[in-house]
Amino acid sequence: MRRAPLTTVKNRFGFPDLGIGVGLRTVHYGHVLAENPAVDWFEIISENYMESGGRPRSVLERVAARYPVVMHGVSLSIGSTDPLDRAYLGRLRDLAERCRARWVSDHLCWTGVAGENLHDLMPLPRTEESLRHVVARVKEVQDFLGRPLVLENPSSYMGFRGDTVPEAEFLARVAEKADCGLLLDVNNVFVSARNHGFDPVAYIETLPADRIVQFHLAGHEDHGTHILDTHDSTVVDGVWELYRLAWRHTGGRSTLLEWDGRIPDFPTVHAEALKARAYQRSGGVPVA
Repeated sequence: MRRAPLTTVKNRFGFPDLGIGVGLRTVHYGHVLAENPAVDWFEIISENYMESGGRPRSVLERVAARYPVVMHGVSLSIGSTDPLDRAYLGRLRDLAERCRARWVSDHLCWTGVAGENLHDLMPLPRTEESLRHVVARVKEVQDFLGRPLVLENPSSYMGFRGDTVPEAEFLARVAEKADCGLLLDVNNVFVSARNHGFDPVAYIETLPADRIVQFHLAGHEDHGTHILDTHDSTVVDGVWELYRLAWRHTGGRSTLLEWDGRIPDFPTVHAEALKARAYQRSGGVPVA
């Protein structure tokens, strides 16, 4: 893998580099509340707290009082042809205010149509028409929330015959035209590059560094002919190397480890996340 030149580009929204975080998961509630682990920040799945009260809401309030919190959604369905769900957006905005979310993110995908939620991150057709559609919806969401929206590149397993815009270019153009942020999921780049046969280095270098506000890292399952984005294991060397490149491309951003299946104890998850420090240092940016 070629070594990208070091750049130090602040994100255009002024979001801080929060350090190295992990996802807040139910199985770790007890440990987090009892031990106050030395984690830099937590990311929550927005929908897990938008509809629920009781213990989840109580835990979130206690965590948000101690740590920075970022919200990450899976049901915004920004690419759908259904009208935007204003009730959903209202709950999203209220949650962001309650937990003092540093920013709110979701995926560049669609998750439902005709009022039905597929509970999956479905790929968009990458055409000029689709691009215009998504840009308009992102602007509408940002106006409603009163804050920038941060969009993640999802992993994918299929494309459309009518695709005319490469994925990285599509993502970059959406960000520029809608004036939104980007969550660069490095594992998803690795997964999709293998599944579709594109160059992951060129993909990362295509994205505007000043739009990137956060990185995701995760594990996956390699089935030889394809890779599945499973979030149920440690990060592989190839993903770490892409992370090193991404770190150099931006000069550093908040980094989050996702672990959502076969979840081990919190110290194990946190230790995996902290491996990022070595790649940050070797990426050429001083790290305290």
